[in-house]
This record gives sequence, structure tokens and C-alpha cells, in this order.
Amino acid sequence: MVSKQEKEVLRQLAQRYMQYASLPVQKEKIRLWKALNRGEMERPMVCIDQIPWYELNDDGFFNPQVEDPVFRSVEIGLKQKIYQWEHFPVDMVLDPYIVIPLAFGDTGIGISADRECLASEKGNETYAQHFNAVIKDMEDIEKIKDPVIWRDDEKSREWLEEAREIFNGIAPVEQSAGIQFHLGVWDNLTELLGGVQDIYYDFIDRPEFLHSAVERITQSRLSAIEQCNKLGLHNDTINTCHCSYIYTDELLPDSGMGKGPYSKNCWAFGLAQLFSSVSPELMEEFEAPYINRMAEHFGMIYYGCCDRLDDRLDWVKKIPNIRKVSCSPWSNREVFAEKIGQNIVMSNKPSPAFIGANDFDREAVRKDLKRTYDAARHNNVNLEFILKDISTIRHEPERLDEWACIAMEVVSG
Repeated sequence: MVSKQEKEVLRQLAQRYMQYASLPVQKEKIRLWKALNRGEMERPMVCIDQIPWYELNDDGFFNPQVEDPVFRSVEIGLKQKIYQWEHFPVDMVLDPYIVIPLAFGDTGIGISADRECLASEKGNETYAQHFNAVIKDMEDIEKIKDPVIWRDDEKSREWLEEAREIFNGIAPVEQSAGIQFHLGVWDNLTELLGGVQDIYYDFIDRPEFLHSAVERITQSRLSAIEQCNKLGLHNDTINTCHCSYIYTDELLPDSGMGKGPYSKNCWAFGLAQLFSSVSPELMEEFEAPYINRMAEHFGMIYYGCCDRLDDRLDWVKKIPNIRKVSCSPWSNREVFAEKIGQNIVMSNKPSPAFIGANDFDREAVRKDLKRTYDAARHNNVNLEFILKDISTIRHEPERLDEWACIAMEVVSG
């Protein structure tokens, strides 16, 4: 139950949020995102995500005041969106309603990582860690099970009714449809097999073992996709995928206007970052057959993260339903722009190191963004900038504000 005082906290936040979410500019940003996503970019679009919020909390604004975990997550989400809109909104879009989660769960895949924390920082949710191998041989691969997924409609109704009572007269309430799928199975395997270095040795010494492991975890992921289709648990109304806004005429033409909670109506994202240090041919052998089988179940796919992809776009562009591909700081952006073509969005990740250095070099930021902008324009490529994976801003929140201003100046020509 949410107390009277907690309800007032939530109501005040919702009122502040809806003042921004109801602005006409939200519709204009959706229109620009749709143009980009259908390959008719009017200008490059800009996002900022994966922010070290603990470094922006000197005044305690983000300290939760709601005890219930469901509504605490709503509270924190509203605070983050409000702060971002007020300080560095760039091209973010605020849907004009409050989102409440759906109650669901799963049994997991029967095995979990054995982690050792190596270093941490107070308040920081990320930390350095080491993984001990829990899958060591062929027999261990069978420990990977298909998850059993369920939904709790009674609990979902309770949350929705409570939310409607809390936000009555202030904001509409919508319930999330459920899950957006992460198809990066190698992220899971890296943890279970003892880390990247051990996998690199296995590429040479035990390729059959690795193929068996990735096949089993792919089967597990495919089972989860099928179960969510039967349960109607695919999230068709979420407006981002892997930090990028995904409004499209086909799937999400406006806020909340999904086509139904099934994979064919949704985006999913894939990645295989450990392959950056191996040949394109090896990556294609160990990633393409598996990501392709998963991707074909979805309406649209975002592929890549921090991995280098400019030298292997030939097969990446063949992933079923591919719509956006990541151009990380480790990719040659000029080569990437030459190869990506006009039908897939070049999703550039400017290096967050510029705002995490001891001194914030504004001209270096501008020069870096302009280089990417020029490469995309020269090749008539659809471009978005996504500043993410921000580990630190040296406790200087104004760096994000300044980066946002520089980025918007660059994309505005």
C-alpha cells in the first residue's frame, strides 16, 4: 500500500511530468524520429542515456520517498525524466501518460553466473567484477534450461487500480505490455564461461564446445520468445530500444499506439561485443546463425553496442528485420558511413570519455561530432547520435547540459 504522504509525492511528480509531456514539441519530436526511422531523415537525432544518476544527486532529489518497490520505480523514473527534460532533453520524447509495470516473472535458465566484485564505488550501480566459469564442458551445457514464464493478471490489476487512484485527475495511466528482448546471448555466455579471455582460447581449442553452448542458449531464448507470444508479454508500446527512439509508421506511429504485445509488432536488440577483437569471419560463424534465427521473430532489430562493426557490415546488414546498427567509438566512422547504405540508420555512439576526462574539452566534443556528421552527410546516410555508457561526469552535471547544447548545434547545421 502507498501512504497518503507517498501518494502526494507521486501526484506532484506526475503533475510536473505531464506539464512537459503535454507540450506540442513532443509530437514534433515523434515526427522527426519517424522520418529518421523510415530512412527520410530531416536532421540527425540526438539521445542521452545510461547516465550516472548518483553523480547528479547532490541535493538529494533522486532519493526515493516511496517504500513500495513498484511505485518507487515509478517515482524514480519520473524524477529522472523530469530532470533530463529540464537539463539536457536533446531529442527525448515524453509519452503523455504514466507507465505502470505488468506483473510477470520467470524461472531463469537454470544456471547463474559466479561473480566476484573487484572494485566498487559508493552509490554507483556498476562495478568491476570477475566471472568464474560455471560451464566447463559439454555436460555443463545441459544445465542451461528453457525458462518458464508466467504473468500475474490479478497483481497487475491491483497495481493498475492503485495507480489510477493515485494519479486520478492528473495523468492517464497505461500498463506496460511486458518484455523487450535482449538477443545478445554472448553476453550471457561470457559470464557463464568465465570471461572473454577463456572464450578466445576456446575459439581455437574448442570451437565445437562454443557452438554447442551458443546453440543451447539460443534455443532457451527462442523458447522465451514463443512463450511471451502465447502470453501476450512482448512490449509493443515502449518508445525506445537500446537507448534509441523507435517510433515508426509500421509499429509505433504515436505514443502508446502499439500493434499488439507480440514479437512481430516489436523491436528487439542484439549485440556480441566480445567479437570486436576477432576476425569478421569468425564473428559471422559464431554469431550470424544464432542472431538470425532470433531476429526473424521480431518486427524490427537494433544491432550492436560497443563492438566494432564497420569491417563486418556485409553480413550484419543481412540480419532479418535490421533497422539500426551501432557505430561505436571503435568503428571507423567514415568507412561505416560508406558501407551502411541509406536503408539502415547509422546509430553513432560518441565517446563518453570526452565528458569523463579530468578536463572537459568542449571543442574536442564539437570536432568529434562534426566529423561523424560530415561522414554521414557525405554518404547521404540517416544518422542518430546516442551518448551512453556514461561511467562518470566527474560530479559536474553541467557537462551533460553543455554536451547537449553542442550536439544540437552540430545537428542543426
